[in-house]
Amino acid sequence: MSDSTRNDLALIDAGGANLGSVRYALGRIGAQPRLVRDADELGVPERIILPGVGAAAPSMALLRARGLDAALRASTAPLLGVCVGMQLLFESSEEGDVDCLGLLKGRVRKLSGGPGLRVPHMGWNRLRKRLDANGDSPPLLDGIDEGAHAYFVHSYAVLVDDETDACVLAESDHGQRFAAVVGSGKRYGAQFHPERSSAAGLQLLDNFLKLPA
Repeated sequence: MSDSTRNDLALIDAGGANLGSVRYALGRIGAQPRLVRDADELGVPERIILPGVGAAAPSMALLRARGLDAALRASTAPLLGVCVGMQLLFESSEEGDVDCLGLLKGRVRKLSGGPGLRVPHMGWNRLRKRLDANGDSPPLLDGIDEGAHAYFVHSYAVLVDDETDACVLAESDHGQRFAAVVGSGKRYGAQFHPERSSAAGLQLLDNFLKLPA
């Protein structure tokens, strides 16, 4: 992990209960994020992290009330959404039938579960990385082993289908294949909780902070 001082990193307060734990995890890799509660505080950061726990509709309502929906759409900084924060990057969610930020193409859907599979999906699950033609990992997943375990807590997900496949960097499954890590352009997301996923989670956060701004 890099111990260099990180430049301006905006950590968005979207009402998620994981805000403090994400902040602590970032501190462990040498980052000192700036907490942002409304559009006026966002400014022009070098990078943005949007964490979230709970439901899509109230999270989007809070972003809209604080002017952060428009500010995030307008920003050209690399952006990482975590858990519900990742789901908000997409066009819409079945959870509350809400329009989201629309930064990535696709709709968030409820997991159907199956025999012996409870929803919400809670606990450790393996990551299956998408490798490029040379067999290399996406930069966001550098240093994370194939099949590494990550910690998930969610009832809704971006299912892997023809519409979403192009942005999937890693997937997992819980009765259905779903996106565990996504990325397109400078927009990235992790459905799992990096702050609760041990070394693999810290590596993903560190990789994000090293991506070109």
